[in-house]
Amino acid sequence: MKTLLWAFTALIATAWTGAVALAVQLTEWAIAELGSGRLTNGAWGQDPWPAPAWLTLWVDPAAVQALQAAWLAGWSWVAEHAPRFTGVLDWLPPLMWAVWGLVVLCLLSVAGLLHWLFNRGTSTPPTQPPSHRAPLLS
Repeated sequence: MKTLLWAFTALIATAWTGAVALAVQLTEWAIAELGSGRLTNGAWGQDPWPAPAWLTLWVDPAAVQALQAAWLAGWSWVAEHAPRFTGVLDWLPPLMWAVWGLVVLCLLSVAGLLHWLFNRGTSTPPTQPPSHRAPLLS
């Protein structure tokens, strides 16, 4: 049971790490597009985000393009208010990795607690040493 717990924890942590890595790369690309002014004038559709090599092994390129379009739809709001966010945008990728770390820490804490509870529930009670006194004769 403990092996299954840690395998499931590793699976969730791997999926979470991949999602955050993809989000960080998309965010860095969108920040670069915003800085060049291309995101504000709608020209971003002409030069799509280059998908990383590790992503093409796992995800269909059409799904990546759909994700890119959805991501940029959210960034269109940021583009409208870009002058207000100039200093904050550079902190966004490190902040995303900090949130990743907190979520992984919570995930590992829950898995560790469950591991401890599994150990506690399966332990055998200590045995009593045999008594060395002679039986009473009546």
